[in-house]
Amino acid sequence: MTAPGQPLTRRAFVAGACAAGCFAVASCASGGTEPTQARSGPVRIPVGDVPVGGGVILAADQVVVTQPEPGVFLAFSAVCTHDGCLVSSIRNGRIVCGCHGSSFSVTDGSVVRNPAQQPLPRRAVEVAGDTLTVAAATGPS
Repeated sequence: MTAPGQPLTRRAFVAGACAAGCFAVASCASGGTEPTQARSGPVRIPVGDVPVGGGVILAADQVVVTQPEPGVFLAFSAVCTHDGCLVSSIRNGRIVCGCHGSSFSVTDGSVVRNPAQQPLPRRAVEVAGDTLTVAAATGPS
């Protein structure tokens, strides 16, 4: 550190620039939602929790459940295929990743907006009465 009124040394300048860079990287890294270990086992959710034309994100289970049309339920991994962030919202028929702007169709998980290049992996889902059961992931999402 330099005293007030003293010229800035090269060492102080480099140290300050490094600190600012580290802060910027940490800020960017926290902008998205990094996935944690998904809970194991099947996921159960009430049918009424999944809106028609939209869906619901179950972050702890790393799964998205959609209902593109009445009575049709689909499930996908909630881990974005671009950079591994968890998707953050569902709006206008799209599953959206807030990290870099990728979006996917609620109908089939296909890429609607880049930078993602691969669709969201499908998960098996069964309807029994008023409960949906999404199968556990079979491998890395």
